[in-house]
Amino acid sequence: MSFADAHAFAFSLAATLMVSIVIFRAGDGTMGVMPACEYDGEDDTIVDELDPFAP
Repeated sequence: MSFADAHAFAFSLAATLMVSIVIFRAGDGTMGVMPACEYDGEDDTIVDELDPFAP
């Protein structure tokens, strides 16, 4: 998934679930999206984090 697609998906998830969402780069170079509370990977693979409660 491209960064643009991952960002759109993450924004949709954050707004729907009202949880922080992490966009990360997987080992093969693709982008992934998941709730921040479930992410247990390396911190340096995180590309962006969306918080629906941030101003």
